[in-house]
Amino acid sequence: MLRRFIFTLALLLGFGLAMPGYAETVDVPVPEEEKENFSVTLPGRGMTMEAVEERFGAPEERHEQVGTPPITRWIYKTFTVYFEDKYVIHAVFHTPK
Repeated sequence: MLRRFIFTLALLLGFGLAMPGYAETVDVPVPEEEKENFSVTLPGRGMTMEAVEERFGAPEERHEQVGTPPITRWIYKTFTVYFEDKYVIHAVFHTPK
């Protein structure tokens, strides 16, 4: 019984190692005039409100806390930041119109 198990395990491992792994890379060309539109720095998850304001300045709008846990929203010209308590949980880039 143990001999059969070891044989089966060796066989499975042998097939697993014998199969080559590969991946394909696809490059999508972006016109030069559009490349600058893709470079956006957003506040990172876990940053404090103080760190966000220090790095990005004062927001254009500050919405009051809502719900439990308290969620706060700050709106900047190009992005919106969502905080849980005083920490960033998400930042969203505004789509150009």
